[in-house]
Amino acid sequence: MADDLGIGDLGCYGNDTLSAGIPVSTVLTGMFVCGLLRTPNIDRLAEEGVKLTQHLAAAPVCTPSRSSFLTGRHSFRSGMEADDGYRVLQWNGGSGGLPANETTFARILQQQGYATGLIGKWHQGVNCESRTDHCHHPLNHGFDYFYGMPFTLVNDCRPGGSPELDAVTRARLRLYTQMAALGVLTVAVGKTCGLISVSWKVVLGAAGLVFLFFVTWYASFGFVRRWNCILMRNHDVTEQPMVLETTAGRMLHEAVSYIERNKHRPFLLFVSLLHVHIPLATTKHFLGKSQHGLYGDNVEEMDWLVGEILKAVEVNGLKNTTFTYFTSDHGGHLEARDEHGQLGGWNGIFRGGKGMGGWEGGIRVPGIFRWPGVLPAGRVMHEPTSLMDVFPTVVQLGGGDVPQDRVIDGRSLVPLLRGTAEHSAHEFLFHYCGKYLHAARWHEKDSGRLWKVHYMTPRFHPEGAGACYDRRLCPCSGDGVTQHSPPLLFDLSRDPSEARPLSPGSEPRYHVVVARVGEAVKQHRRTLSPVPPQFSLSNIIWKPWLQPCCGTFPLCACRQDGDPSET
Repeated sequence: MADDLGIGDLGCYGNDTLSAGIPVSTVLTGMFVCGLLRTPNIDRLAEEGVKLTQHLAAAPVCTPSRSSFLTGRHSFRSGMEADDGYRVLQWNGGSGGLPANETTFARILQQQGYATGLIGKWHQGVNCESRTDHCHHPLNHGFDYFYGMPFTLVNDCRPGGSPELDAVTRARLRLYTQMAALGVLTVAVGKTCGLISVSWKVVLGAAGLVFLFFVTWYASFGFVRRWNCILMRNHDVTEQPMVLETTAGRMLHEAVSYIERNKHRPFLLFVSLLHVHIPLATTKHFLGKSQHGLYGDNVEEMDWLVGEILKAVEVNGLKNTTFTYFTSDHGGHLEARDEHGQLGGWNGIFRGGKGMGGWEGGIRVPGIFRWPGVLPAGRVMHEPTSLMDVFPTVVQLGGGDVPQDRVIDGRSLVPLLRGTAEHSAHEFLFHYCGKYLHAARWHEKDSGRLWKVHYMTPRFHPEGAGACYDRRLCPCSGDGVTQHSPPLLFDLSRDPSEARPLSPGSEPRYHVVVARVGEAVKQHRRTLSPVPPQFSLSNIIWKPWLQPCCGTFPLCACRQDGDPSET
């Protein structure tokens, strides 16, 4: 699973728009020209397997998308979504995360005798009540081996990088501190000059309160790299803070070693890549090699990593007995920019990007499956499918049973991939931004039409742009969205870029389609039930007693393998 990869960044998806009847000139208007980013290893994976062109993330940002992928359920069913405010976990030292009563596909395969490993990004939480309870940790969710980052990459992970984590709140706290300090300083000067009649005890007390306020927030925000940018092996922190330049090589070594250690037994390996999330940590070998700057370099390095992992599968004689899957957690990040230009991906002809729950660019992702001799090579399927479908698919292939005591939103892809079913098992799919339903699609199988109804859409800034360039991500609710009544209707089978909304005048069945989707939404909402929110403020905030640490807190510092550092 790649991180923040745009579907248009892969060569094997670059020309799919041509088959949808989109003019060539339209395909070339994005940031990248199809085929100029070199992804030969992922392209080869698609040639040797089945490629899904309508594969959809269940959420447009990292944490909820990945929880849905792991459990086969919409993230709000486990509390891994937000009403407003924070949309992903913010700290390793927070108490929110994937609840222990959720069942991942790793847990079921572990029960079936599989070795289960996770290499790379987790971002589903770590602790609940103490620094070592690891209630949200991968090893408490069915994985028997973990090496990687319990959090996610952010700009703060690069020394000297511009602040990214909760940057707006951080700037406000800094401003409030400066204003309060200036106020105390003004009172002190007035007292010294005899202009203000106030005791020095009051002045010193106010100064102490300002200092205490500063320490309270700076203890977390002043050390983001040390608290969040860490590597763990199983339950132990091995590098704090992590060194970005060596991380990719270590991840690759761990993945290849895992395959070699388990080649004589059934195994599940989830390689959760840190590429291509900003700050786009790229090794020297790939810097400057692509035609599209640092982002292009990072994509091509990611493809090389995938190729090396596939090579390890083949060298160990496992190619024909291994079910291999490649995807991304959601669409490319359009708002990721610096003074040199775009740092996020290209979502092809699809409108929108990361953070946008309804528009296709935020949720349409690669879906490539390979199993030589079982799945037909070179097959391309245009049926709507979801990342949540991987859960029942993997469970079925591993000989397990899908839980019957909860709602499972995913559907097994085995019949579709093997060619025994013509259509996807999904008639309707529902697209959320946080806890807000932004859109729903109806696959009308008899006619082949694919309808998409939008109830809310983000307001782009500046007006007419394709993203929310005045902020890091488009919001899910409030003044940042437009609510549509009547809703917008698109026919994705004829207009995949969602450029031409239909009306009763242009589509005779407009009211019938909107009403049918509306009824499906009502039925879907009857399956919802309240659960404890994992993104509440009390769960999101940094708690020093929950912070993973190598050494003695707060002097947390170590190099790889837990050796204490000198700094």
